[in-house]
Amino acid sequence: MRFRQNLPKTAFTLKWLGFVTAVWVQAISGNNNSFSNYSDALKSIMNLTQLELNILSVTKDVGKAFGLLAGLASDRLPTWMILLIGSVEGLVGYGAQWLIVSEKITVSYWQMCIFVCMGGNSTTWMNTAVLVTCIRNFQKDRGPVSGILKGFVGLSTAIFTNVCSALFSDSATSFLLMLSLVPLGVCLAAMVFLREVPPADNQLEEKEEARYFMVTNGIAIVVALYLLAYDFSGSHGQVFSLVFVGILLSLLASPLLIPLYAFFKTFKTGCIIESNDDEGIDEQLLSQETAFETQQTAQQTLTGATSEAETELIEAKRKPVIGEDHTILEAVKTSDFWILFASFLFGGGPGLAVNNNIGQIGLALGYDDVSVFVSLFSIGGFFGRIISGSGSEYLIKKMGSPRPLWTAASQIIMSLGLIVMALALPGSLYIGSIVVGLCYGIRLSVTVPTASELFGLKHYGLVYNVLILNLPLGSFLFSGLLAGLIYDMEATTTTGGGDTCSGAHCYRLVFIIMSITCLIGFVLDMLLAIKTKGIYAKIQASKNSNKSPGSSE
Repeated sequence: MRFRQNLPKTAFTLKWLGFVTAVWVQAISGNNNSFSNYSDALKSIMNLTQLELNILSVTKDVGKAFGLLAGLASDRLPTWMILLIGSVEGLVGYGAQWLIVSEKITVSYWQMCIFVCMGGNSTTWMNTAVLVTCIRNFQKDRGPVSGILKGFVGLSTAIFTNVCSALFSDSATSFLLMLSLVPLGVCLAAMVFLREVPPADNQLEEKEEARYFMVTNGIAIVVALYLLAYDFSGSHGQVFSLVFVGILLSLLASPLLIPLYAFFKTFKTGCIIESNDDEGIDEQLLSQETAFETQQTAQQTLTGATSEAETELIEAKRKPVIGEDHTILEAVKTSDFWILFASFLFGGGPGLAVNNNIGQIGLALGYDDVSVFVSLFSIGGFFGRIISGSGSEYLIKKMGSPRPLWTAASQIIMSLGLIVMALALPGSLYIGSIVVGLCYGIRLSVTVPTASELFGLKHYGLVYNVLILNLPLGSFLFSGLLAGLIYDMEATTTTGGGDTCSGAHCYRLVFIIMSITCLIGFVLDMLLAIKTKGIYAKIQASKNSNKSPGSSE
């Protein structure tokens, strides 16, 4: 029997208010994936070759490599300060790009690389603040938390793209102005409410949180379908576009109903009393006094322990095993870390390359409006994140199924999606954008809780940011070198020295090579699933207890 006076008013309600603001931060922090929306304007204004443009996109992803700073800071700085650093850096990085595209200033190519890198790095601070704080707050629901938060990151590109299309007719300058100002405003709100709060420690609270996650998932799916309907509804008038934006903002604000409901529900009941019997409470207090006396006796006994026993305790200290808290140095000494890193590279790299080049791919295939493919990739990524986040959590609870099985399946499906894009049949780019986006979303969503379950939460911020170093590496290999060099080679061959390539052949070889790469990633993910089967069996058992796996306690 337990009595927790006013906990929901303070901790529980604040925790969910913080989660809602975290959702908003993620809904605007996918600006790093929206390079295709203004890359053609950069290419034209700065007179770049496709290889130079692709190097810029790689520079954007290299900014993620400096996410190590955010990872280190997550163990030393409060959440609000990490959000502030990220939002201010984004203001400078994207603000400078806005000045350049609007032709208010002129910079050299290397200076442009710095501003693009700053914009890319800004999101690592936002993502680290949000993911680390929320996974620690909801330790037993890491799958749904990751799925929802990463899902809104996936939607953020579609949100920015469609809002810009509705209000500013796809203006590259207006788009960059939104990328610089909107994240700052949202992060200012999150700084007030997002903080670490003790996780649920009883079944009543866990069940209530599970219901709230279902509601949040439902809202996210409605937002995704709403954006999808807008993408396929053809051209729109000014009034229709304004109505669309108004409804979209209302949907994004609707998760606030959850903490409001929790607060008023608690305000009505006053407190959670898990026994209405005053006698039961008195018995609890008496048992606590007895426990205290017993503890004092035990402490007196321990005081008489010999130095030999202390020596034995020191000798018993050992390296952590997978499933326990690891420092980054301990994590990188394990084979599991590098298998996870490499499989992420072979799945995330091709997905990132498609995302970075989707605008140029569409133009090469003869499409005038490529924003729809950017949006479709984003929405596909959302459904991949949402489905894999909640789905992997459900299968762990029911069957102890390792999360890497999800990423293994996504590698096979992505490989097929890339082959569809290589065929360049009518409608192939629509299908490929959704399929590759879906699988890329699964990879991003599942890797987040997997890392926390294998290496613990104590140093999770740094471990996670080291893992995602493979994103700039994958961007360099697949987007910068592979896609950039082959595109320029095809352009030179077909136009006699021009820098623009038209036709299905421009990216066909790129798709085929990346499809083969995904199969290598599949093998690695299956290996990791086999190696961690025992860990997930333990996690399944822990789901029915109050101890959270991978916690630092």
